[in-house]
Amino acid sequence: MSRLQEALLAWYRVHARALPWRGEKDPYRILVAEVLLQQTRVEQAIPYYHRFLARFPSLKALREAPLEEVLKAWQGAGYYRRAVHLHRLAQEVEALPPSYGQLLKLPGLGPYTAAAVASLAFGERVAAVDGNVRRVLCRLFALEDPSPKALQDLAQRLLPEGEDPGAWNQALMDLGATVCLPRVPRCPACPLEAHCRGKGAPGRYPRPRRRNVREEVLAALVLLGRKGVHLERLSGRFFGLYGVPLFPLEELSQRAEALGVRPRPAGEVRHALTHRRLRVQVYLAPWDGEGEDPRGRPLPKLMEKVLRQAQALLAHEGIVPFPHAKPHGVEPP
Repeated sequence: MSRLQEALLAWYRVHARALPWRGEKDPYRILVAEVLLQQTRVEQAIPYYHRFLARFPSLKALREAPLEEVLKAWQGAGYYRRAVHLHRLAQEVEALPPSYGQLLKLPGLGPYTAAAVASLAFGERVAAVDGNVRRVLCRLFALEDPSPKALQDLAQRLLPEGEDPGAWNQALMDLGATVCLPRVPRCPACPLEAHCRGKGAPGRYPRPRRRNVREEVLAALVLLGRKGVHLERLSGRFFGLYGVPLFPLEELSQRAEALGVRPRPAGEVRHALTHRRLRVQVYLAPWDGEGEDPRGRPLPKLMEKVLRQAQALLAHEGIVPFPHAKPHGVEPP
């Protein structure tokens, strides 16, 4: 084993983060943690991890649950397609397969997640390269913009012989998450400082990626019925969730006419997605229908914001047409 490998593993034995899934060998529980961590910071993922497993403690429990119930348990974690893919995966297999190649064929499992489960749960000698690992390796070897394949090959070559591959993968992740930080890396605290070719130029390695973020202007129509709000099943980016009608702002007059309602403005909410910024104009209108309490349905965060905005205006006018669940945070499991 090289000095670099020895230094990192020695550091990890002392500084490993105390996380609820650390030391876990149940492939399903590892999978839930890794899927959550795809788009959610560790500190935010922990309560959702506990809540989701309390409701679906096994792949069998997840398989037998309706999708709407799964999405409701996921509510607040965002990026709901992760939950849709998990549910679909549970329909396809009775147990998680024990190899990287087989895991990679399952819904929602890309190279990183498949490698993380294979190495942590089954001890397969495969490198797991997430954003933290990419940053560490790019700085360590002074790589500005390596291809995913080149980086995966490099990570694979670095795996120490005769050591737990899961521990090595987690050591690299922890180094990136706590020391080799994106903006202000803690180089003096790094166990690999003596080996780092990119030391002194952390902003250069890796080269920052530019994202094209487009803004969309939409309208949300909150229809107030006799018992609550009109909700409909959403499609597209919010597949499987519920919300009020959402459409391009220029369609407002046409939609209102078709519904026979006269909407009035209730303010604006903003919402950021990975490659989109949404500006949503919220409108209110009385509606000749029943409606329902939105707490009974899985709602995306955008819809929670929309309903809060509508409720704030109505509360100012002394009207409470529907009870709405507290939208921030998660309830304890």
